[in-house]
Amino acid sequence: MQLLRIKLLIGICFAATALVYAQDDIKNTFSPINTAVPSLSIAPDARGGGMGDNGVATLPDIASQFWNPSKYAFMESKAGVGLSYTPWMSKIVSDVNLLYLSGYYKLGVYDRQALGFSLRYFSLGEVPLTDYHGDIYHNLNPYEMSVDMSYSIKLTENTSLSAAMRYIRSDMGAGIDDDLRPGNSVAADLSGYGEKFLSLGNSECLWSGGFNISNMGNKVSYDGGATNQFLPTNLRLGTGLLMPLDEYNQLGIYFDLNKYLVPTKPVRFENESDENFEKRKDTYENMPFVKGMFRSFSDAPGGLNEELKEINFSLAAEYNYNSQFFLRGGYFYEDRMKGNRQYFTVGAGFRMNVFRLDAAYLISTVPSNPLDQTLRFTLSFDMDGLKDLFK
Repeated sequence: MQLLRIKLLIGICFAATALVYAQDDIKNTFSPINTAVPSLSIAPDARGGGMGDNGVATLPDIASQFWNPSKYAFMESKAGVGLSYTPWMSKIVSDVNLLYLSGYYKLGVYDRQALGFSLRYFSLGEVPLTDYHGDIYHNLNPYEMSVDMSYSIKLTENTSLSAAMRYIRSDMGAGIDDDLRPGNSVAADLSGYGEKFLSLGNSECLWSGGFNISNMGNKVSYDGGATNQFLPTNLRLGTGLLMPLDEYNQLGIYFDLNKYLVPTKPVRFENESDENFEKRKDTYENMPFVKGMFRSFSDAPGGLNEELKEINFSLAAEYNYNSQFFLRGGYFYEDRMKGNRQYFTVGAGFRMNVFRLDAAYLISTVPSNPLDQTLRFTLSFDMDGLKDLFK
């Protein structure tokens, strides 16, 4: 009974990752992708969060470890570190939040290589356990976390590649129930980035493009291996164009496509025999994650039409004045059949020689969205700027 209650409470907390507020006319076809450790998909920083969860091809910044670690090879400063904070689902609960620490360090004489790192901690707050009389006898503090490191290198003056390794742990309250144990996994990312100046009219614009395949790793189990769930393996593609408006003003336009590389969990067809359904379910349960990545492009029950609905997109704009003041906006769209996350975002930033402060705000365009009015904050430091202060 307590295990069921724990799973129910945790499920409510994570509903925002794939919104289950389906309308009556689609409730029979609502089919979001199911994964373990869904918090890995939450955009952690205020810059990307203020641009409609967009970031694979934006200009390099401190939080590139999440969006595209290849961008670190193009950072101008020698090193930097940043801390982001997001109070998650604040309209419903007050103690669920995401903390994200990230940074990088440039290597070598020519600064063509970089090491990046991040630490992510997602707290689900306090979950009280009660007995049959309604008295609280224990409080759980479930959480999900990951720590990772990346290596990026410039292949040419205009392109770079990166690989990252990540340790993942998800503890939903182990120790209270013998059937519930922490889930652990190791995953890898592979990403690339490129940028090039183009002459458009009388202006010299900066084109950028990138990709990131993240969270490629073994499945996670919360019951000692009896059942296994796929990690949120994800493919993100993006492009952008930074245009000078005059000597001090610039405008960037960016577009991202995003798809989970996770197979669809089997659902029972009408009039399907128990034997055939169990066979399909066993195939899904025992499928290696690599095979699942390829199957994700062709296994949707609705065929090609449903596969296309699994692709999310975000469109973003960023204005900056003298690379010191920033205004941002974006829109994120996910098909209502696959989660129904649809929202606008706005953001702003201020940069000095030593630090940069960014904030973002989410405005939902669908009803009953627990993410509505979500705030994000990021404070980052330029180590070259700090060094110059003490000269």
